[in-house]
Amino acid sequence: MSWESSALYYRLINEAAHRRLGGHHNARSLMFTLDFDELNDLAARGEWERVAEVIITAARHIEAGGAAFAMLTAVTAHYVADKVAAAIRIPLLHIADPAGRTLQAAGHKRVGLLGTRYTMELGFFGERLERQFGIEVLVPPEDERTALHRIIIDELTLGVAKPESRAVLLHLAKGLQARGAGAVVSACTELPLLLAMEDYPVPAYDVVKLHAEAAVDLALGGGPSASQEDRG
Repeated sequence: MSWESSALYYRLINEAAHRRLGGHHNARSLMFTLDFDELNDLAARGEWERVAEVIITAARHIEAGGAAFAMLTAVTAHYVADKVAAAIRIPLLHIADPAGRTLQAAGHKRVGLLGTRYTMELGFFGERLERQFGIEVLVPPEDERTALHRIIIDELTLGVAKPESRAVLLHLAKGLQARGAGAVVSACTELPLLLAMEDYPVPAYDVVKLHAEAAVDLALGGGPSASQEDRG
């Protein structure tokens, strides 16, 4: 939940709204910005209940502000998505669902997952793709997961994108391709800062962009009902 990812979401959602509506339209929205340092420390200590409490408090502010549905503008935060969804009356648009529908429509049966070590190891993203969309999910070996996590936390969330880190990401993607992944899921808000989707060795899908587009679809009445998106 770095401010860089919040800014990215804000831009993508408003660009999508402008494309759909034209004129001088942008998306009416509410954003509650959290302190990433606090959440990062809590996650590193495994204090996910406390992470959930912080996010639930923010979600209730969003709900009180009149939002029709809520989003978590970070992939890792979806580890507590079910707790957040259960604590508010408005629906939560889960980030894995737009990705799952897109992958399914493209005919992908096995994909590689790249993100923080929490996203790659805790199962909340990959297991949802497997359970709800029948898509097998591969992740890099442990040492590679550790290296990518360090790049995300120590570099990308601070706005630093190094050429050598880009090479690491490409190496991980090629490793997943060699194991049979027909596509790569870029499941981190900061990864597109390092490598564009067209630069991957296989088709790559930016879950942040898909999430933002799904939000505009839902807000304009053209997407799946929010109740279908989560509480499951």
